[in-house]
Amino acid sequence: MRVIFTDPDGLVHCVEGKDGESAMACAKRNLIPGIIGECGGAMACATCHAFVEEPWPGRLPPPAQQEREMLEGCIDVRPNSRLTCQILLKAELDGIALSVPDSQV
Repeated sequence: MRVIFTDPDGLVHCVEGKDGESAMACAKRNLIPGIIGECGGAMACATCHAFVEEPWPGRLPPPAQQEREMLEGCIDVRPNSRLTCQILLKAELDGIALSVPDSQV
């Protein structure tokens, strides 16, 4: 499935994601600038913060309490902010678009 990342410089990276992997793992595998994922997906660092672009926010389950708490520590949090370690890729998300905030690089 396709995952579209826009890096902090505005460059668009259209990459292939694997069913069941996190968007963070996909970003790291494809060397997307700004997605660090320092904790490896344990939801302990928020270095995989990204903005979920329209129309995708409403197609994702809402963030759990722990994710919301981690996002509170991020710079430039928006209503469409998510931790990419918590977005599990599946066929219904083919083409999901995520933008990496400037504050993460």
